Amino acid sequence: MSTEPLTAERILEATEEVLRRYGPAKATVVDVARVLGVSHGSVYRHFRTKSALREAVTKRWLSRTEIALARVISDNEREPGAEKLRQWLLTLFESKRHKAGGDPELFATFSVLAQESSEVIDAHLTELTEQLTRIIEEGVRAGEFTAPDPAAAAGAVFAATARFHDPAYAPEWQKPTVDAEFDAVAALLLRGLRA
Repeated sequence: MSTEPLTAERILEATEEVLRRYGPAKATVVDVARVLGVSHGSVYRHFRTKSALREAVTKRWLSRTEIALARVISDNEREPGAEKLRQWLLTLFESKRHKAGGDPELFATFSVLAQESSEVIDAHLTELTEQLTRIIEEGVRAGEFTAPDPAAAAGAVFAATARFHDPAYAPEWQKPTVDAEFDAVAALLLRGLRA
């Protein structure tokens, strides 16, 4: 048995390891407990159900992207809206592409888990579109963008760039032309916001 205190964070780290090893269909709470050197009851004291554990690990995985994107906004406060928006979209694309290419087993696993966790996914998508809305609102205030409804514009930008962040398109992210295609879409959207 482990002498290290059992925390939710340790459980989530172990769950990622188990999911990577066994996939979502075969991974169990008992497997997670075994990795941690504790009883499965100890895991259930932190997460009441297997479903709650799977939702928490999915939320943790998605929050990494949210944090990276929030950093784009805060680190580029003085940047013009167009540059900040382009950097935000590029960071989102690179984050998703890195997850898909850098750890394909875990990416596939989380794609399955995401389908089970619609509330977690909805919250993630809401956070991303709220971040986009803030960028567009800043651009409108600075006179750089014309968008009578920044939230609607953010939704349109998000939808227009789905090919570069929706996991369904992951196989296309390794194509040699995808970076040029991203640049073309981003430039078109920025021209539209400046109109």
